[in-house]
Amino acid sequence: MRYMTTYDLMESMRNTNQWLGATASAMASYPTFSMIPNPVFNWMAAWGEVTERTFQRMIVKPDWGIRTFTCEDGKDHLVEITSVLERPFGDLIHFRVNGRKEQPRKVLLVAPMSGHYATLLRSTVKSLLVNCEVYVTDWHNARDIPVSEGKFDVEDYTLYLVDFMKELGPDTHVVAVCQPAPLTLAATAYLAEVDPKAQPSTLTLIGGPVDPDATPTEVTDFGRRVTMGQLEETMIQRVGFKYKGVGRLVYPGLLQLASFMSMNAERHGKAFTDQIQRVMRDEASDHDAHNRFYDEYLAVMDMTAEFYLSTVERVFKNREIARNEFVVAGHKVDIGKITDVAVKSVEGANDDISAPGQCIAALDLCTGLPDSKKASHVEPGAGHYGIFAGRSWRDNIRPLVIEFMNQNSRKPRRRAANSNKVA
Repeated sequence: MRYMTTYDLMESMRNTNQWLGATASAMASYPTFSMIPNPVFNWMAAWGEVTERTFQRMIVKPDWGIRTFTCEDGKDHLVEITSVLERPFGDLIHFRVNGRKEQPRKVLLVAPMSGHYATLLRSTVKSLLVNCEVYVTDWHNARDIPVSEGKFDVEDYTLYLVDFMKELGPDTHVVAVCQPAPLTLAATAYLAEVDPKAQPSTLTLIGGPVDPDATPTEVTDFGRRVTMGQLEETMIQRVGFKYKGVGRLVYPGLLQLASFMSMNAERHGKAFTDQIQRVMRDEASDHDAHNRFYDEYLAVMDMTAEFYLSTVERVFKNREIARNEFVVAGHKVDIGKITDVAVKSVEGANDDISAPGQCIAALDLCTGLPDSKKASHVEPGAGHYGIFAGRSWRDNIRPLVIEFMNQNSRKPRRRAANSNKVA
């Protein structure tokens, strides 16, 4: 029962705020009040509408919303999301455009497991669908995974990536966004030693903490200030009785969301105040810019306690990957063994989460890789989100990544006629 009450208390607070919003919106919207020329009722109804939506979105997994794609023939083709590999803690999914011939580049997009769902990369997927076969790691919410499925830490995460790469084959181009960058690098090095023929063609690391100490940020400073005991006592809770993972130790998504919001509290506060004013003036809509962003931003997922704690301890505190001392399933991974996979780092000059210098450190670790297979790019004026989903990604970074893939592609392996069809 340890911490289970705390988890249920947080869920009760979220539920109460959602109820308060719904109640305020319903009460202030009574037709009788329209006879009274008082803006308080308009404000109350608008506040309730925004509040209800805000707290309700925190427990909803967003939909990918990618249903059709316009191909070169000018027709809209249906996009089918199929599972290639299914695992308890995450699936490998494929965005297959029906009726379109197989594209020349097969891309594995490794989504972060840092509090948000893989749908955070929706715009990234859309931009790559233009001329790529896109596969994504779709991580599951830990609160929905029964305790009987066992643990899931950074080593298990790395082995999942190894399995996904093996499944897709050596003609794959891997793109790791943010948190998974160091572990994807380790998974590639692991393959280089145990199954070299399964290595991907290229590896692009975007804004990830390969060496967190290269350029300290508020995130890395926090990891240094607190002890592992403090983290376990203050951040870890047991899933409550409402979910399938009841009793599982997790780092709750609601706590992670609180951390995200506190980093830019003033900006978020203004955004919600402005949205309430827009609702009062009937200028808001279900899919306006505010709702599109916050419907995704507020949707958070729990991480297993062992994954969160091992990430902080082994990636940030002990810097095992930065020091090339990472061990997976008893095997010490040597990043210097990567000799045939082209590696590119992408960083944002204004990134305040994984600052410039943290990701490019991967290139120094690839001591067995010739300079001709290394590349790096720092995007001027771009923040963390912009380097994989914003205008900087679309206009500048994506073309560079595609060009990097083209320059380092391998010939695809022979596949059976129906191998691209998944039941």
